[in-house]
Order: sequence, then C-alpha cells, then structure tokens
Amino acid sequence: MPCRNIGIFAHVDAGKTTLSEQLLVCSGTIREAGSVDMGTAHTDDLPVERRRGISVKATCVSLKWKGTDIHLIDTPGHTDFSAEIERSFWALDAAVLVIDAVQGVQPQTETLFRALKSQGMPMVFFLNKTDREEARPDAVLGQIRKRLTKEICPLWDPEAAAEYVCGTSDELTVRWLEGEAVPPEELRDTLARLTAAGQACPALMGSALRGRGTTELLDAMVDYLPGPDTAERELCGVAFAAAQDRNMGRGLWVRLYGGTMINRMILEVQKGKDRITGEPVLVQKKISQIRSAAGEDTGLLSAGGVGIVYGLGDLEIGHVFGNPEKLPRKVQPGTLKTPLIMVRAVPEDTVDMQRLREACAVLSSEDPLLQARYVKATGEMILQIMGKVQLEILQETLDTRFGLKVSFGDPAVIYRETIRERATGFVAYTMPKPCWAILEFDLEPAPRGNGVTFSSVVPGRDIMLRYQHQVEQALPLALSQGRLGWQVTDLNVTLTGGNHHLIHTHPLDFIVATPMGIQDGLRRGGSVLLEPVLEIIFTAPSGCAGRIISDIQQMRGEVTDTSADGETVSLRALVPAASSMDYPVKFASLTGGRGSMSTSLHGYRECPPELGNTAPRRGVDPLDTAKYILAARSALEGNIFDE
Repeated sequence: MPCRNIGIFAHVDAGKTTLSEQLLVCSGTIREAGSVDMGTAHTDDLPVERRRGISVKATCVSLKWKGTDIHLIDTPGHTDFSAEIERSFWALDAAVLVIDAVQGVQPQTETLFRALKSQGMPMVFFLNKTDREEARPDAVLGQIRKRLTKEICPLWDPEAAAEYVCGTSDELTVRWLEGEAVPPEELRDTLARLTAAGQACPALMGSALRGRGTTELLDAMVDYLPGPDTAERELCGVAFAAAQDRNMGRGLWVRLYGGTMINRMILEVQKGKDRITGEPVLVQKKISQIRSAAGEDTGLLSAGGVGIVYGLGDLEIGHVFGNPEKLPRKVQPGTLKTPLIMVRAVPEDTVDMQRLREACAVLSSEDPLLQARYVKATGEMILQIMGKVQLEILQETLDTRFGLKVSFGDPAVIYRETIRERATGFVAYTMPKPCWAILEFDLEPAPRGNGVTFSSVVPGRDIMLRYQHQVEQALPLALSQGRLGWQVTDLNVTLTGGNHHLIHTHPLDFIVATPMGIQDGLRRGGSVLLEPVLEIIFTAPSGCAGRIISDIQQMRGEVTDTSADGETVSLRALVPAASSMDYPVKFASLTGGRGSMSTSLHGYRECPPELGNTAPRRGVDPLDTAKYILAARSALEGNIFDE
C-alpha cells in the first residue's frame, strides 16, 4: 500500500494538534476528536502534555485515506522544543505548515518555513481558524507571498489555482490563453510535480476546531505530497524519537529509508571509537519487537516505513542504522536551535543524586542536546536547556516519571571562548616512565562561526599515524574547557612537530598529552570571551515600536530590519542572549499579550570580560601537570575534565 510520511508544523497555538485530531476523525481512525485544553488529545500521550495542554514530544499516528497509509507526525509548537521539531525532519518526506488565519504569519512560522525549505521538504499550507470573525485569509495569503514564498497555489479558488498552475508552463499558458479547458487531472499532476520539486506550495483553508477543510487537506496529502522512495535495498534508517512501553521498555521510533528490519534481527551498531586505533567499536543488538505507527505488533519494518523498534537498549536518538550515505538529509542536531542556557539541578533529598544522574542520562539519550553533566568536584548536576518552559517540563517529568523532586538554580548563559592571537603549544610528556609523547601545535584564531579545524604536517616517521589520529580524537576533550572555562571554538589547530618513542611510548600517551599541549598554547595566546547573540523577530502593535526599539538598545542590541503591515509592525534585531533572558515577560506586558517574538542563534561575538562570566574548571587543569597526569592515568576511560 502506498504511504506518506508527513509532519505537521506551526507556530504555538495555531491549532496544529487540533488539526491532527480532526484528520484522525475524518479518516475514521477515531470516533471523537480529543481536546488539547481538556488534555484528551490522542497525539499528546505524555501525562505532562495532557496536564499542560501543549505538545512536548513529536508523536506519530497512522491513518488511511484513499488507499494510502499516512504516517502523521505532530510536532511541538513552542520554540523551547525546537530540537524535537528538528529531529522529526529526519523521518519525513513532506510537511503541512499550519498558519493562524487570525494572527497571520508569525515569527516561528518564518523560522519553520526556512528550516523546511533548507531541507528541501515539499509542503502544503493550511490556513486555520477561518471560522472566526477576525480571520483574514486573503491578507494572510498576501503575507505568505511577501514573507515566505510567492510560489503558492490557493486550492480554495479553483480559477486562481488553475491560472497559477498554467502559468508555470509555456505550453499550458498558451492553452490557457487560447481558452482551452485544461483537464483537472493534468492540472493536479503538474502541481504534484512542482510541489515534489519544491517549486510550488498548495494552500488550503478551514477550521480545525469545526472540522472544516480536513477532507480537502487529506486529499491534498495524497494528491500533491510525495511518498517515500522504496527502491533502496541497503539498510539505512535513523532513530528520530524514543517511546516508553510498560511491558516492552524503551523503544525507538525509526524511519527506514532502505532495507528491512524484522523481529530477532541482529544489528551491528557503532558505540563510539577505539581510543587507540580510532576504529569504530561495534556491538550487537537484537530486535525484540517491531510495532507499526498504528501500534500493531507487525514484526516488520520496510523501506519507506515508520515504526517503533524495541530491544536496542540505550542507543541514542539520532543513531543511524546501516549506511549514512544513503540518508536524504543530514542527521545533525542543533541547526534549528541550540541550547544557550545552563542550570544546576538539585534533588530535594541529597541521597537522590545518583538517581538524578541516572534519570538525566535517560533524558539525555532521548534529547542529545540536553547534555546533562555531573561535576564530581562540586557534586553538581548541570543541564543545558533551551528556555524556561522546557525547564518547567523537565521538573515535572523528573517528578512524574522518575519520582524525583528537583529544584533548579538560576539560569546562566553558556558562553564560549577562542584564542586571542596565534601561539605555539608544546608538551613533552616523558615522565614518570613508562611514557613518551612530545607534541607541538600551532593555534590560530579562525573567523567567527568557523568552528575548530585540525591538520597535521608531521611525517609518520616522527609520530606514527595512529598516534596522530589519537591527537585528533582527543581534541574535543582538550577544547571542552579553555582558560576561561568555556568550550573553545573558532580555532585552527595544526600539529607541527613532536615524536614518539619505539620503546617508551604507551598506547594512550598521546591522548594524555594532547590537552596539556593545547592548553599551553591557549595560555600563551590569550583568551577572548564570546557571548551568544540572538536574532529576534518581534511582531507587535505599531504603537509599541518605539518602546521596543529603546529596549533593544538598552539590551546592547541593534535593529536590523523593520516592516509594517497595517496596524502591526515587525522588527528584526540582534540581541545578546545574556541581556534578553527575561525580556519575554516584559514584552508580553508591553504589548498586552498581542505581540509575539521568535528567537534563533545568530552567532557569537566578543564580549567585554566585565559583562560576561568565566566558568569554574571541572576536574584537574592540564597545566597542573603532576596532578593532571595522575588523574588522567587513573581515569582515562572517563572524561578527564568532568571528574
């Protein structure tokens, strides 16, 4: 049976989950639509989602329409859960972008559209809430053409839709101008090809609350959005979400792009790399059960399908099965939004710290960007988060799912750092025996946003290639803390000299030595503190514009673009994250709740030391040579800096 893997996306409160419920009713999958406000929505299956009336996790449901299986992935709308939205991209072939016909194109709508477009995702627009008196679908259509794309085809107006499709082809244009009636089937097939190629976006309108327009939307999903390519025979898939079952335990939502998975199948999966050789470490995992998106125990997952696979243990979200080269898009978390805030988690009862560590490890495996870290030196659990709403959800999740009462410290911005000027780093790790690893590095500042690069000009006769590979493998650990305590970025690292010893070099000596040489270079070159800068899109009543601009300037920000649409103004600004953390509350008060703001990371810029913060060092400083070597030798299998 043909299928579609479709995600539903929207700015928060645009009616996305309500629309998903009505699609399930319209297709006959369920008898009665659940309510977001009442906590009975079928796609909000977590207790915390039902209580709060918001979507926290992406949820997959299945329905049938016109002989087609539609796997529908309902995603969160709040920006704090952008990581969950982004991971759903890995499973999809197409998308529905829901737009509030009252509020129009909102900041998060623009962010989602750009993200979907960058992934080459075919999409359909659905203008929701057109049953309301204040709805303005024609004006919103104009906003879409102005702020999102001109390639939009309004299906609710057959004449306009036909004119649009015919205008995309010289041959169809001639026939149209000559008065020829182009068959509906030809118009539909042409629009389907354009949509699949990302050259057109069909648009519909209706009311999810009233169930209006849902039949037409289901038709559009089948008629205009492409299905998966099932020709690939080599195993290729990705885990894009986690699921918990009382009997089966932890499962992984898997989208399979090629090959087949079956019950009791043994998979060889990579679990890190060998510290000495750098080769992938493979372990075997046995599939215990496979369920379809409809919740049936099928025992089979075929190319193009989506299902829950049990028995794979602690594999992380984002794990790629089989050949990653066969994936249609990169599995790379953090491109839509990255955590910019860290908090300290404190259990109500200190004896629960070990349980908290275990719970955070589980949550981190489900959300790789959470990055929970226990600092042994201070006995603290540090979490990286997107925002305050996510923090509230985490607190409730730890309570209801793990039985842990936890409080959090004040949020703090995550800074980064880089080297101020070019410098040489050197280490001669030759004592106490047995050991021998001599390294010389050239460290050079790189342009903002370039990250870290590594290269070597050392011949293999001086440092064996497998040892040079160890140096590269140890680099992320060596740069996880700079001299100011933050992760080091925007740095070009070149291995320029050094040597090994045929007798005295121990297999792991170069892993121990690398942080010492890198930190020596960072000390010599000096440090630059970098602060995260947000691009914020404000939409507000025109009368608030002057006050907002003044606030932006007080937050050390700058306005980069302004536009007006009737009584509404849109401002685009660059603002430091540290000075804008509490602004959403002030903004809501200023606009009387009639404004919206959407944030994304613009990049990092130099921050005056007096306006930023350093971070306390975790573990032993590699420049404290004697203590560091002792710690490294005794704890090499762990994270040296995090002990």
